[in-house]
Amino acid sequence: MKKIGFILGIAVIGWGILAFSNNLTTPIYLAIPKGWPKPHYNFKQNPLTEEGFQLGRQLFYDPILSRDNTISCSSCHLQATGFAHVDHDLSHGIEGRIGTRNAPALINLAWNKHFHWDGGVNNLEVQALNPIENPAEMDEKMENVIAKLQQREDYKLLFKKAFGDEKITSQRVLKALTQFTVQLQSSNSKYDQVKRNETTFSHQEANGYALFQRHCAGCHIEPLFSSDSFENNGLPVDATLQDYGRVKITGFEKDALHFKVPTLRNIQFTFPYMHDGRFKTLTEVIKHYNTIQPNQHTAATFSKPMQLSDKDRVDLVVFLQTLTDKAFLFNPRYAYPKK
Repeated sequence: MKKIGFILGIAVIGWGILAFSNNLTTPIYLAIPKGWPKPHYNFKQNPLTEEGFQLGRQLFYDPILSRDNTISCSSCHLQATGFAHVDHDLSHGIEGRIGTRNAPALINLAWNKHFHWDGGVNNLEVQALNPIENPAEMDEKMENVIAKLQQREDYKLLFKKAFGDEKITSQRVLKALTQFTVQLQSSNSKYDQVKRNETTFSHQEANGYALFQRHCAGCHIEPLFSSDSFENNGLPVDATLQDYGRVKITGFEKDALHFKVPTLRNIQFTFPYMHDGRFKTLTEVIKHYNTIQPNQHTAATFSKPMQLSDKDRVDLVVFLQTLTDKAFLFNPRYAYPKK
């Protein structure tokens, strides 16, 4: 086994260096920033390797996963926008098909227990099955994906490097995709640098941070800026989609109009906002919370509007911009793989 560890991010604790049966792979680990909680993802079931990461990266950017070879994971998850999409409200699939929800950002997934806006998936390793087989997205079957990959000599080589032989299976495809997406870690924004005492907030940013802690931190919990939970934030149901969120998964009326709390990291670039992409700007989002009209299922956190002044609303946006991590957004390691 090669004695090499690639450090991803800024950290003092490593997670994921484990024993490998394939002694030709290069073990890597996900670095845990100081003060962050332990990741939820179980690395023992899918030990990280450089070869697995590179295979997953190739699959993520390859439209071969879709039925007509036109749509890749990256079609809806663009690196420069926090692995979200910005050119339309709802996800788009093959043949111009339109989905029913806004594609979420793929950031710090190792700390997530639930995936998708309604939490319909609770395992990162099977999450990719949904877009691959969803008729409105890639509209493909895994057995067809495997058949196509088996015809490619380059993929046979990549699978051999990652898993020790050329065998291509759905499990290996999903594990490789997970090895890529689980390492999409963002932890070097100005906010993080302030927390590491490397810089300080401006007066405007500091005021915005105080407002955030007072009004937003109950759901968007630091340092991940999400609670990985589901909340009803007072949004009325969309008249066209009639999407009631998590209630479709649980069947419990109390979960009506509950959607997953998204991370706010890189929020400056992950527009449009909300599960249906109804808001184009952060100013619109804050105006919603500033004048919120609670419904019967709205969380107690949103029982009253924020009623911020114009100045405070601007300062809150300025603080949210400190969550932008350009090292993450433009990290060549996460970019389209060069041949």
